[in-house]
Amino acid sequence: MSEQRPAIGICTALESARWGMWEQQAALLGFDYISAIQRAGALAIMIPPDPELVENPDEILDRIDGLILAGGADIDPSAYGAEPHPATNGAVPERDEAEIAIARRAIERDLPVLGICRGMQLINVALGGTLRQHIPDDVGHHEHRRNPGSFENSDHDVRLHPGSLAARAAGEEVHATKSHHHQGVDEIGAELIVTGVSMLDDVPEAIELPACRFVLGVQWHPEADEKSRVVGALVEQAREYGDDHSSTMCSGHHRQPSATSPPSVSAEDRPSPKSPATPSAPRPLTPRPPVRPLIDASPCRTRRRV
Repeated sequence: MSEQRPAIGICTALESARWGMWEQQAALLGFDYISAIQRAGALAIMIPPDPELVENPDEILDRIDGLILAGGADIDPSAYGAEPHPATNGAVPERDEAEIAIARRAIERDLPVLGICRGMQLINVALGGTLRQHIPDDVGHHEHRRNPGSFENSDHDVRLHPGSLAARAAGEEVHATKSHHHQGVDEIGAELIVTGVSMLDDVPEAIELPACRFVLGVQWHPEADEKSRVVGALVEQAREYGDDHSSTMCSGHHRQPSATSPPSVSAEDRPSPKSPATPSAPRPLTPRPPVRPLIDASPCRTRRRV
C-alpha cells in the first residue's frame, strides 16, 4: 500500500464563470495551484467560502495537514477598517470572512500555512494588519502587474532575509518571482515580520510568523513556476504535521497538537523584524467590532519548527 499523501486545503475564489452552456457562480481555482500541490506529493482539497466555517473552522482544519490561501480578488477594506480606494474592486466579503476565520484558527493550531499573493495579504489582515490598496500610487509604476491576466514578462527579483523561512523555502536569498498584484501589506499584523522585499522598490514581498512551525506569506506566485520550491516546502511541513498528529485523537476526531517537538532554530538566529513606515490611520466605513489583533500563538511557541 502506498503512503498516504498529506492533505492540503486550499481556499477558492467565488466568481461568476462560464463553462459549456452554463454561466453561474462557481468556486474557482486556477489549476496551477492544484498541479503544484500534486507535484509536491500532496492531495489538494478545495475549500469554498462556507459561512459555517466562520464559526467552526476546525470542521475543515481537522481534515487537512496544511493550508494554502490562494490569490484572487481584493480583500474588502472594511476587514481592516479602511474606506475603498477607487482601484479596489471585486471584493467578496463572504470569502474574506471565512478565510480570516480559517487562517486565524490554523495559526492557533500551528497548522502549516502558506499565503500566496492575496493570501499573504489575508494573513496580514487576519492578524490585525492593513493593506496598501493601490501600490502604483506610492511607487509610481505598474511593474508588479505588467500584464493583467498573464504572467508573461512578469518576473522580478525579490531579496529574502538570510536565514528566514522565506529564504529557506525558496532555496536562495535573491529569488526570481512571477508577480501579479496591485495591492500589498502596509501596517504589519501582530508578531509577523517582513523577510522579503522587491528589488524594484522595497515593497514587502514575504512575511512570516517566527513563533510558528510554518506560517509564510509570499506576494508572488510560486504555483506559476514549476521550478519553485515554495509549495514543496509547505507540503514537507504538512507531512510532518500529519505524522505528529495521526496517532492522537479525541472526541469529535479533533487532532491534538504535540507539545514535545523542540525548536530547530535558536532565538538568536531568527531574522529581525522589519516593517514599512507607519501609515496614516485608516478610516472605517461604518462602526464595526474591532479586528482581533492577536491570536493565541502559544502552541506555535511551544512547537516551533522553522
